[in-house]
Amino acid sequence: MSGEASLDPERCYRAVCSRDARFDGRFFTGVRTTGIFCRPICPAPTPLAAHCSFWPSAAAAQAAGFRPCLRCRPEAAPGSPAWRGTQASVGRALRLIEQGALDGDGSVEALAARLGIGARHLRRLFERHVGATPQAVARLRRVLFAKKLIDETRLPMTEVAAAAGFASQRRFNACLSEVYGRPPSALRRVARGRTEATRDEEAGTAVVPLALAYRPPFDWARLLAFLSVRATPGVEAVEAGRYLRVTRDEDGLGVVVVEHDAARRRLRARLHQPRSRALARRAADLRRLFDLDADAREIDFVLRGAGWLRADLRRHPGTRVPGAWDGFETAVRAVLGQQVSVAAATTLAGRVAARWGEVLPGAHLISPALERAFPTPTSLCEAPLESVGLPRTRAQTIRSLASAVRDDPSLLEPGVDLEADLARWQRLPGIGPWTAAYVAMRVLRHPDALPAGDLALRKGVARDGDEPPPARAVEDALEACRPYRAYAAMRIWASAGERT
Repeated sequence: MSGEASLDPERCYRAVCSRDARFDGRFFTGVRTTGIFCRPICPAPTPLAAHCSFWPSAAAAQAAGFRPCLRCRPEAAPGSPAWRGTQASVGRALRLIEQGALDGDGSVEALAARLGIGARHLRRLFERHVGATPQAVARLRRVLFAKKLIDETRLPMTEVAAAAGFASQRRFNACLSEVYGRPPSALRRVARGRTEATRDEEAGTAVVPLALAYRPPFDWARLLAFLSVRATPGVEAVEAGRYLRVTRDEDGLGVVVVEHDAARRRLRARLHQPRSRALARRAADLRRLFDLDADAREIDFVLRGAGWLRADLRRHPGTRVPGAWDGFETAVRAVLGQQVSVAAATTLAGRVAARWGEVLPGAHLISPALERAFPTPTSLCEAPLESVGLPRTRAQTIRSLASAVRDDPSLLEPGVDLEADLARWQRLPGIGPWTAAYVAMRVLRHPDALPAGDLALRKGVARDGDEPPPARAVEDALEACRPYRAYAAMRIWASAGERT
């Protein structure tokens, strides 16, 4: 199969023999004698090379007839880098599938249309780059996430099925029995003793724990520092090494609390919410917010091409580009940051949230810093934003943005390519190159997006004592960092903040 042919069997087998964690999530090993597929770090005895086949994704291994290993738990592996490989459309499609694009009534035809390509071509691309069809990827995603919830929570099986994106309990039972060779109840018996409580009686919410693996290095402190100074008052906060925010989904308002478990190379999240549906999408939101699918070693290796970044690369390996939990919120925050300081933009964002955001009763029981969710696009379409201190032109820009997102939510999803997305955003009233590039970095997740006109970036590439050069100088200085200029920009911003 094409997926197997794209991997070097010798190199993969050496990684399996050494149980090298750097390869965890990069490929999976199918063992022909047992019919099981494993992660490279599986603690089981190493099989003979002649019995092994290697697959680029769990979906490809499952499509070839292998069952997931119950010891190394493929569902707990760190995610593959979203832009790995040569076909950007596949990366975008995988991100949309992670967000539930093929759950419920979702179809491959609709997914392909969102990407601007034909369904048949999308299937061919998946076969070439992933080794499985889009439907197979979505199906195994649901199965593996359900297994994760069975292992890590005490949610009833009906809630596990809904949270993982299954359309019915019958389909849930059939899929898990087919993939694991045993019913869901038997899988929970195996996992007994390793579950956690899932109810906060005082706040009256379900509390669902999620463990989110990543591939090191990972600079949690630097990522948290970036989010801390930009945290919208009342909506999100950074406290004692943890990130907290009020969330909104179809079940209502909730709170997520995230902390770093460095010893086990993962983040620990606890979601406080009225119900436990749509957890798979919430897990994808967290992976995007903390950039957990980035291949940090590869990115840092590329950035070494800009020699003046090497000192920062040594001090802070694994600097990530934070994404956006709520794309509209981050886009509004970018508009508020036009031509003002970070602190001023944060103050304005807090005023907007306090005036038009929805209050979450009981949020203070989790943290006194949390009060409400950020306003929705609909709530800001006609809002008199000038009343909280915004200049008239900037208030009108936010109203226009809110109307555009309300009418076309796909504006917050990646399009055909970076240049097309930049042009699409700059056609909106009041959105210039800096705002469009910032949105492309954090909301649309383009790793090569570069807000070259940013004053801090211009200062960052200037020689000591010189005036900040024009934007073109930033582009020239970071040319060697393609296709990861967004990560170079993050390093310059972080270094400037640390010096301040």
